Amino acid sequence: MALFNHPTMASRSLRVLARLLGYPDAELRGKLAELREALHDERALPPQRLAELDALIDSLALAAPLDAEAAYVELFDRGRATSLHLFEHVHGDSRDRGPAMIDLAQTYEKAGLFLAEGEMPDFLPVVLEFTSTQPPREAREFLAEMAHIFNAIFSALQQRGSAYACVLGALLELAGEKAQPVQVAAEEPIDAVWEEPVVFDGCSSKGQARPDQPQPIHIVRKGRPVEGAQA
Repeated sequence: MALFNHPTMASRSLRVLARLLGYPDAELRGKLAELREALHDERALPPQRLAELDALIDSLALAAPLDAEAAYVELFDRGRATSLHLFEHVHGDSRDRGPAMIDLAQTYEKAGLFLAEGEMPDFLPVVLEFTSTQPPREAREFLAEMAHIFNAIFSALQQRGSAYACVLGALLELAGEKAQPVQVAAEEPIDAVWEEPVVFDGCSSKGQARPDQPQPIHIVRKGRPVEGAQA
């Protein structure tokens, strides 16, 4: 199956995948039917992967809202192996993380895209929104550079039996790579990972937002809004 063989191929799918990795609030749940339709209309992914994404969408649609939200927080915001902040997997808490954030934000700005205050450039839905705006060849190469991170998250999600693993598998396929399990390093106990210094009044020691709070993201073009990740 040829990927990115049309100037607009996979751009809608990337935006859908970005949305599916977002916090499952009422707004997202209200768009699930549209997201499913966009994936099937674009046909950038093979049938088996589409079926897995359909199952994820069904599970989000059928779950009780509070259960879906709690499961998302537990999965993505309470540990490193499944973190959607990509530099967590590359730099951890090292001093290299700050400059890498700045470089990535500048990459977005050169393309005319600007993050709202407080939003992190390495948050995977943000990365995918940016990627969806790029020409096909550049988009695929950009995704391929992150394939090793996608595979690590994919493996951690599979290890937890999470339906969200199919989203990472889809990203790997759009990058021209193969989703394959890799060894997942053992994590620190959750209580140690999220220990909060009193002086920061609830700011986690790992530099992310509070683990019980959603992290909505919006990319805006300077001077006017950019079309969001809607299909």
